[in-house]
Amino acid sequence: MKWKKLLVGIVATTMLMTGCNNTSGREGENSDSQTKNNNKVVIYFARHGKTMLNTVDRSQGWIDAPLTPAGVKIAKSLGKGLSDVEFSKAYSSDSGRAIETAELVLENNGQDDLEITKDERLREYNFGTYEGMLNEEMMTVVAEKKGLSLEEYMKFMQKNGFYNSITEFADILSKLDKANGEEGVNWPAEDSKTIKNRLKKSLDNIVSEAEEDGGGNILVVSHGMSIVTLLGELDKNIEVPASGLSNASISKVTYKDGKYTVDSVNDMSYIEKGQKAE
Repeated sequence: MKWKKLLVGIVATTMLMTGCNNTSGREGENSDSQTKNNNKVVIYFARHGKTMLNTVDRSQGWIDAPLTPAGVKIAKSLGKGLSDVEFSKAYSSDSGRAIETAELVLENNGQDDLEITKDERLREYNFGTYEGMLNEEMMTVVAEKKGLSLEEYMKFMQKNGFYNSITEFADILSKLDKANGEEGVNWPAEDSKTIKNRLKKSLDNIVSEAEEDGGGNILVVSHGMSIVTLLGELDKNIEVPASGLSNASISKVTYKDGKYTVDSVNDMSYIEKGQKAE
């Protein structure tokens, strides 16, 4: 992505739309059974595979695009890498790119008969009238609102941290978009409070349903900024690289006795395992 390349030149890596490679263990048949018995819920958050709009560096929130051939391939690799994990439930946002990724993961995981529940609350941030704009242009608009050049804003985001930066970004963009939107014509850009509320409600519902069914491993396919926002709300101390979450990466969260624990962020080892099996 173009604006990402700009930040690479500035701070050695990029910002916005894609955490630390904190790898996790594998849940085989025995641990899956144990998880079920003790009502522990283990959530595997997967970011969708790379899309055509990602490739041409355009903002992609509620608008959608299909996976690229490379995006399809990495989703398949993720599924093969998760072949030792038995999922009791699967969820995705209702965006096509997330559904396509979830289907590919389950097909290659050996659980293509598992129903995928689509939840609009798991969507990416809504960028309002800035949807589809070149990312560099959208970022420049926000930077100027802060009285900064794009280069200065990228440095600020690097220093401020990924989670804090994207939530502030959402609030600025939401305010700017109020002057652009026409009521009843377009959904306005969301502020961070709106995004956090819908994501947390979705997660709580997922966990509640899993607990009622005895716990287990849950697949949730969503989007880079949305997943980071959820993780940041659960644990303010998580470390996310400036480039954000990689496509098809796994971030794992455990829920037990009323407490959420972030176990790993941006784990690419499942993809690597799947690629070795190909």
